Amino acid sequence: MRITGISTHVVGTPWRNLTYVQVHTDEGITGVGETRMLGHTDALIGYLREAEANHVLGSDPFAVEDLVRRMKYGDYGRAGEIVMSGIAVVEMACWDIKGKALGVPVWQLLGGKVTDRVKAYANGWYTTERTPEAYHKAAQAVVERGYRALKIDPFGTGHFELDHRQTLYAVSLIEAVRDAIGPETELMLEMHGRFSPSTAVRLARELAPFAPAWLEEPVPPENLKALEKVAARVDVPVATGERIHDRIEFRELFESQAVDVIQPDVGHIGGIWETRKLAATAETHYMLVAPHNVGGSVLTAASLQVGFTTPNFKILEHFNDFADAEIKKVVKGAPQVVDGHFELSHAPGLGVELDVDAAAEFPQQQARFDLWAEGWEQRRPKGSR
Repeated sequence: MRITGISTHVVGTPWRNLTYVQVHTDEGITGVGETRMLGHTDALIGYLREAEANHVLGSDPFAVEDLVRRMKYGDYGRAGEIVMSGIAVVEMACWDIKGKALGVPVWQLLGGKVTDRVKAYANGWYTTERTPEAYHKAAQAVVERGYRALKIDPFGTGHFELDHRQTLYAVSLIEAVRDAIGPETELMLEMHGRFSPSTAVRLARELAPFAPAWLEEPVPPENLKALEKVAARVDVPVATGERIHDRIEFRELFESQAVDVIQPDVGHIGGIWETRKLAATAETHYMLVAPHNVGGSVLTAASLQVGFTTPNFKILEHFNDFADAEIKKVVKGAPQVVDGHFELSHAPGLGVELDVDAAAEFPQQQARFDLWAEGWEQRRPKGSR
């Protein structure tokens, strides 16, 4: 079997463009992959056009390791977010092809299942007025839908510091959410790399009474020493990793022991097998894995292949029940959250299919997501419909 070409399809919303890639073969089997780029969708498509000619055409889709190696190192440049995301979508599609050809789900090819269920946590649910009353109501709706975990960034446009008034308001939002969801639901606290170490530590202590499950990206991701400073002074588990795009770059993070939960994005770090390798290394450092997942249903399905086969897999992020829920229709067989979990699928490959006609109903947009802009949490950029 050989790869005969790739095709790209962009599904657009005002705040995110989702790039779906189909990999076609001479035996008529087509695989699909997906990633979400922030402001770099056209760059990704341009890279894929060149990579198709240089590396992908004529390749054996079963030889995933070889294809990834050639795409990563064959251009003699250091692979960053765009290249690793391009590798990821092709890699996912190759696993999908392999599973379909052999009639087995991808998780079976990765060593078999270690669980029948992967816990989900909701994100994108607080696209409402930024008040305690509105957040209380929205959080209740998440729990009523069966979720037993959710995540929130309550810090507005906070950057490095958060003054006393803004701190009190953020605390009031979290208090309202905890009251809505009760003591048993996990509450992940997202900081989006906003703060200085001292501010992150202070906020963690202010919010400790509400029992956050983790403190995510408390400081910008470029300075590991700053993260170590936070980790040494808080009692909440620390999570990070979504903006690291090569598993080799996790080495110093592992050595520092400054993090408890790593959050690679399957769509940015080279795909399923690269993530599974990283998870194995995390296991040797007694760290949990909770992939970043702001994509649609194909990226969710790919992330689940890792989840079902990974002993130290904690939970998977899920946006698509709350933000842009209508885009789920572009994927047939989209994974669904039932009683707060994704159930094991026995469908071959990734278990999903892209509906190209449905995808065409959501053309690419000038998607914008600015975490420093007032009202960012509503995910409706200025000028969007």
